[in-house]
Amino acid sequence: MSTNGSALASADAWQQARHILAVRLDALGDLLMTTPAIRALRESGPERRITLLTSPSAAGIAALVPEIDDVIVYDAPWVKMTAPRVDSGPDRALIERLRMAHFDAAVIFTVYSQNPLPATLLCYLADIPLRLAHGRENPYQLLTDWIKETEPEEQVRHEVQRQLDLVATAGSHTSDPRLSLQVPPAAIARVWAFLQEAGIDTARPWLAIHAGSTAASRRYPPEHFAAAARLLVREHGIPVVFTGTQAEVQLVAGIQQMMQAPSLSLVNQLNLAELAALFQLAPVVISNNTGPAHIAAAVGTPVVDLYALINPQHTPWMVPNRVLYHDVPCRWCYRSICPEGHHACLRKVEPERVVAAALELLGRRDANLSLFPYARAALPL
Repeated sequence: MSTNGSALASADAWQQARHILAVRLDALGDLLMTTPAIRALRESGPERRITLLTSPSAAGIAALVPEIDDVIVYDAPWVKMTAPRVDSGPDRALIERLRMAHFDAAVIFTVYSQNPLPATLLCYLADIPLRLAHGRENPYQLLTDWIKETEPEEQVRHEVQRQLDLVATAGSHTSDPRLSLQVPPAAIARVWAFLQEAGIDTARPWLAIHAGSTAASRRYPPEHFAAAARLLVREHGIPVVFTGTQAEVQLVAGIQQMMQAPSLSLVNQLNLAELAALFQLAPVVISNNTGPAHIAAAVGTPVVDLYALINPQHTPWMVPNRVLYHDVPCRWCYRSICPEGHHACLRKVEPERVVAAALELLGRRDANLSLFPYARAALPL
């Protein structure tokens, strides 16, 4: 048992673990950024089986991750936006379900601002013998493998690297650190039909725009999206396809009205597999820093990421990208609503910079690189 943040359980014990519970209880994008670590767990032992314990919001994408064998959906009461509870019945039922599954080990994946101990306690009460997580405080017997939390005081790693480093302490490695997402052929065929019916010539440059986000602090202004889309269509002849959920129907309709140029909206018409298919077909995706940006990265599509400076570790992973923002003193607020009320980290990103970034990723010679001075720079820490 670890008591000092560095000692680990027996390497042989981890090597012998066959049925592993991967715990990731936050959002879709967080789960996608954990898939390289899940692949490492899967590949580092013979006949391993991975069960994912995840949130309702992330469960849908798990079906597209080939390294995941089974999914348990859990609405954890310590996670934001959890449905109201009347008692602890669901939690006690989950503990019993985990106990009956006879897991050999559990890995609790969290961002550095989250406390792993509630999920750790569930695994402890379910009698899972090996339990690995980062943590700020000494968990004593709750974890067999405690990795002392050093972020953000000593370092800030990309979320993907953070989780790869975590499982490496238990002897799990992979030669393929890319995000994992497998798009069904039927989804690709359906989306291809949508594009053909709408007259999108996929042999020529076009792009997808995801204008929404569940967090208001991550949303690029609609009028800026409209201005960028208008420039792309009118001045550069690049068709744009909007995506989004039912909650974003009015948002995108407003953008389409403001842009005063033709566009295609597939808002509320695609399931997650079809959204992934659209992004896989698209030459470039423009998105707020939200789950769909990571879907695009997972299918290997270049991303223009409108990056609100609320946290530093979630940029697109291992794909060509341009991360656009305006530096502000209030960076890294970790808030879903801009605490200052000005949204300056996104509002001050000019639409011309978005267009220039998209053109560069499309390989266009008319991209004016001087329009986005922060696009290649490291995020300000």
